[in-house]
Amino acid sequence: MARLNPSKNNNSIPPIGRFAPSPSGPLHFGSLIAATASYLAAKQKNHGKWFLRIEDVDTQREQQGASQSIIETLETYGFEWDGEILYQSSQDEIYQSALENISEHIYPCSCTRKYLLSLSAQDTYGYIYPGICRNGVNNPDAKNLSIRVRTTAEKICFQDQCQPDVFCQNIELEIGDFILKRSDGLYAYQLAVVVDDASQGINQVVRGADIFDNTPRQIYLQRLLGYQQPDYLHFPTAVTADRKKLSKQNHSPAISTEKNLSNKKVITLLAALDFLGQNPPKSSDFESLNDLWQWAFQHWNSDRIPRVMSQFTEFV
Repeated sequence: MARLNPSKNNNSIPPIGRFAPSPSGPLHFGSLIAATASYLAAKQKNHGKWFLRIEDVDTQREQQGASQSIIETLETYGFEWDGEILYQSSQDEIYQSALENISEHIYPCSCTRKYLLSLSAQDTYGYIYPGICRNGVNNPDAKNLSIRVRTTAEKICFQDQCQPDVFCQNIELEIGDFILKRSDGLYAYQLAVVVDDASQGINQVVRGADIFDNTPRQIYLQRLLGYQQPDYLHFPTAVTADRKKLSKQNHSPAISTEKNLSNKKVITLLAALDFLGQNPPKSSDFESLNDLWQWAFQHWNSDRIPRVMSQFTEFV
């Protein structure tokens, strides 16, 4: 039976949020929107906590020096996080322990992406895994095996705090058994993000709508692992006029980090707030970044975020 995430809209429970960039390049305007939305949702009226997590589990995509660049950029824009920065690359033992805790639900798989794509055309979420290795490794001679989680036909549903409609996904039919540990030994994003959110006590996840359809898979893992499900808010993905997402993969330019350009940073942050529907004042109304942040803490309202999946922005 489909289940919705339980309502936790209790004002007595402080929000605990996070910003989790991958170090595949410097921060761009789309990243700043994500940092701003998650920061203010957690810190509005100085109520909650906000953690910084570096998602460097995929070492093949990591750009040298990007982690430090991201940290310094956030500092120059006035972000203040709680506690120590969490690096996913230091979490291998915790991820492995999580796998062992659901050992009856996982299995080794010899299928490669290339092989699976050759079997059928790509669907909405790429290929649908047909369960080839569910009852035993299909190619016993394969040197490196991935680890997949066995899914079910139960619909996973959740109500987002921004997007208007309840979203449901039948993971088994729409995606199939998905990978938790890759054949190269790296832990997959879906497992890492679920384990890290639980270990940091995250109770609200604020992120872009480009990964909206990842959420049912993460809820499924949370249930298997016995974790509390956080609330989710997916704000619109920032796109250019040709509908390209602002991303490192699409070579979006890095935001300014010049320390002597305080007004430029105010203008950039105001653009992020405007994108998020907060209707901020003019840059001339603020003498410093700190003044702008104080205004944002007091006036943040997630109900003003546009309830669309993507939104055009001229600011890059």
